[in-house]
Amino acid sequence: MKANSAIRRKGSVRSSAAKHGGAELEDTSAVEASSAGINEASVNRRILGIDPGLANTGWGILDNINGRIRYIAHGIIQTKNDIPRAKRLFFILQSIRQVIDKYEPAEAAIENLYFGRNVSSAIPVAEARGVISAAIAERGIPLHELTPNIIKLGVTGHAGAGKKQVQEMIKIILGLDKVPKPEHAADALGAAICASNNPMSAL
Repeated sequence: MKANSAIRRKGSVRSSAAKHGGAELEDTSAVEASSAGINEASVNRRILGIDPGLANTGWGILDNINGRIRYIAHGIIQTKNDIPRAKRLFFILQSIRQVIDKYEPAEAAIENLYFGRNVSSAIPVAEARGVISAAIAERGIPLHELTPNIIKLGVTGHAGAGKKQVQEMIKIILGLDKVPKPEHAADALGAAICASNNPMSAL
């Protein structure tokens, strides 16, 4: 993994890591990340979790090492409302490709879309989910598609758990000093935790 690199276009990506160095990419939006050092030789399964959204897409990386979960990194991909939607979606696509290329996950997990009553507000999320899923498929990575209740169940043991309870359990499971921020990144880590407890044969 490359240490300090910079590519400039029209926005910014900020990344900081304990052992991986940082990167900055200027574009129509921003990606922010934080991560921890790892021992690549001991990794059994590396999982990318995604919480999709047009304005905010959270992502998280963890390793399942002989059944033990280890936190690696998390971040957020942000796009601005005043940018044309097509450009926002393309930036999300490019950014997910960067995350995949940097961390090389063997599996991915994404939260299924729940439309509820407000279908119009779910459409942009569905579009973001589509380009993210395409980026994952492009790299040939198996994808876990998980409902919100399944993620809650996988993290806390209770499908009806509240958001604060889920976030606190994510912190405990990953051995972090505090709940991961922002919220979208914490949700992505929750999806990765849930997927890590499921064998690939379940896909």
